[in-house]
Amino acid sequence: MTKKRILFLGETYRADAITWMNGLKEFGDFEIVTWELQTNSNGISRIKRLFELTKAIFTIRSIAKKYNADMVIAERTTSYGFLAALSGIRPIVIAQQGITDLWPLESPLYVLKKILQNYAFKKADLIHAWGKVMADYMENAKVDMTKVMVLPKGINLNVFKFNTSPNTTIITAIVSRSLQPEYKHETILKAFGILKRNNIPFQLTVIGDGILLKNLKALSKELGMENEVHFLGRINNTEIAEHLQKSNVYISMPITEGVSASLFEAMACGCFPIVSDLPGNRHWIQQKVNGILVQSENELKLAEELQWTYKNLHLINKITVENRKFIEENANYQINMKKIALTYHDLIKKKSIII
Repeated sequence: MTKKRILFLGETYRADAITWMNGLKEFGDFEIVTWELQTNSNGISRIKRLFELTKAIFTIRSIAKKYNADMVIAERTTSYGFLAALSGIRPIVIAQQGITDLWPLESPLYVLKKILQNYAFKKADLIHAWGKVMADYMENAKVDMTKVMVLPKGINLNVFKFNTSPNTTIITAIVSRSLQPEYKHETILKAFGILKRNNIPFQLTVIGDGILLKNLKALSKELGMENEVHFLGRINNTEIAEHLQKSNVYISMPITEGVSASLFEAMACGCFPIVSDLPGNRHWIQQKVNGILVQSENELKLAEELQWTYKNLHLINKITVENRKFIEENANYQINMKKIALTYHDLIKKKSIII
């Protein structure tokens, strides 16, 4: 039997996208053809990206015809999702990546992005909400909720293994988010600067690349933390797992959050999570029960919570064991991706019956 072929529209280098595609290959036996925009969405490039979007539809339709795609899937409802809706391929599956995908809210392109998103929502046969916070937004946006699948992709628990021997003498913290302004790495570094002044021992590993790398390295030096802070740049997922397993605290301070695979990965590996106090995180983290919630731009409070964590490192192991169980039950890649792959096959089958 010929493999079913999916056209994936999205940024193929992203860990989320890789997880999604690999899961479909592994559990659905799909063949994946990919296409992505070449212009980034930072600063003036946003305008260039809009022009690229207008030309992209012709390229995508040509690819779809050449490879005879059985369905199209797309990440982000405002860009790739809109292109999927215009691709001429059915069924159409789109995934909302953030709480709204309309970030930033003060953007001059907000109204246009809202129009594109509404069109994508209307045309899609299936819409992924990777978590409840996304589904709540869709419901408020009057999306047909019968088309919405609320389920995270999950993470590969065979890769992200639990650390059974955590360090209980110093904080070995890790940050694994892109070095962009919205992730507030400066806040994190300043909080550790306070720990440094208070003679609390720590090692901080910063994974990822982005426009702030040079500035963050300079800030780390300014705070006298060259020996404690290690910038590793962008690395592959297997290496991220290895570093998570060597860490006992995971930190993430974005100003907006949907469903964070990075959080799941850290919890699976036994890192105690300290994350932004946002709706997307509150769904997974209960304050001082299985992690800590902190306002994203408050380095003083973050430093205070890190000091609390240091004093209670001997107690955290029990919490991280429970976190691992929670991830196994709720964010298991093998279970969740099987469900997603089966749903896609059903959609393709229904399309062929209608035709």
